Amino acid sequence: MSSAIVADTGGLLRALARNRDGGAPWPSYEETLRSASRVFVPSAILPEVDYFLRDDRPTMRKLISEIFDPGTTYRYEAVSPADIVRALQLDAKFADLQPGLVDCSVAAVAERTGVYRILTSDRRDFGALRVGARLDRALRPVP
Repeated sequence: MSSAIVADTGGLLRALARNRDGGAPWPSYEETLRSASRVFVPSAILPEVDYFLRDDRPTMRKLISEIFDPGTTYRYEAVSPADIVRALQLDAKFADLQPGLVDCSVAAVAERTGVYRILTSDRRDFGALRVGARLDRALRPVP
């Protein structure tokens, strides 16, 4: 098992995606998800995940079931009011990237938990965002 990750919408969706033949179109995402010791799922990403899985309700129901099953590596991470405040600070500081509330909430959860590996398809934003008191801690987009 590899170290923990924080899931972003795009990375989680790629990790869960299946081709018509049942194979993984993005195997590196699937492997990153499967090999993580812990997968923090910020509450802020779930509405986006739900939207993209609106035509695949069985997959959404299975994901939610797994997120709340204590026997899995998933850990639901409620985005706190302090996380929202921090997300807005990050959004203002990195306004040129236009990261938005959800991505900045993922970054705030990463900062709070000390887990800087982000399962994401948005390498541009997460590669440029910095967290920490002095904004000197880089996030690491994976895979």
